[in-house]
Amino acid sequence: MKHHGEETMFGGAQSVDRALGLLSLIGQHSATGITLSTLVSETGLNKATVRRLVLALIRARMVEQSPGTRAYHLGEEAYLLGLLAQDRHGLLAQAIDSLQRLARVTGDAAFLSVRRGRYSVCLHREEGAHPIRTYALMPGAHHPLGVGAGSLAMLAALPAKEAEAVIASNQEELITSYPRLPPDRLHAQMRQARQSGVAVNPGLIFEDSWGLGIALRGQQGQLVGALSLAAVESRMKEPRRSELAQLLQAEARLIETRFATAGTQGKHTEGAAG
Repeated sequence: MKHHGEETMFGGAQSVDRALGLLSLIGQHSATGITLSTLVSETGLNKATVRRLVLALIRARMVEQSPGTRAYHLGEEAYLLGLLAQDRHGLLAQAIDSLQRLARVTGDAAFLSVRRGRYSVCLHREEGAHPIRTYALMPGAHHPLGVGAGSLAMLAALPAKEAEAVIASNQEELITSYPRLPPDRLHAQMRQARQSGVAVNPGLIFEDSWGLGIALRGQQGQLVGALSLAAVESRMKEPRRSELAQLLQAEARLIETRFATAGTQGKHTEGAAG
């Protein structure tokens, strides 16, 4: 005979299993979306149970519902977890040598960031040996897209309409939380980054914390992330700033080549296995 505590424990485990099953099913149909009725029919669960579990996934931002079609898609948190899972297989694995080399050669902090919707997330920070450091960006930290050098590089790499939509959606947060980087100034920073190919943060987030960023692209030209360096202002003056930008650009091209090669090898392996 089960005690009440055991029933609660096993019931909770069953709910987790069911929620994860729904998440997997939604993921399989994320591009087109999947309706509540289809989830019910494919899982065999009753409508009330499916609705309750899906609402829990929505609250956790693992799932989102399209306002127009009412279909369910993977949410922002699911996207972020997938990106963080690349530690072994994806972008970070291809970038780690470059991050370590940049930190070693420059003495400054090197970063890898990725886009998460209208935000940027730091995946990795590699410390340099210089004793004076900036701690403006740490792994897991997220900022509105455009806030910070790597984040700005990703914003500038987006199509114009998409970039404008991102800035508009972040407008209130920019004004309230980043008074030195209001939307009009962010527009100017973005234009400069597009013209030069290098994003510069001249201490606009934290005083005396400067940064340089380069967007990383995939084989089809799509944005996959950003590589950046950060240091105190005295270490970002010319001509050193231009030298750092050249180092960043060279390592960015290496990362893109490795990432593309890894993707091609993966497709060949999958084809052979099939």
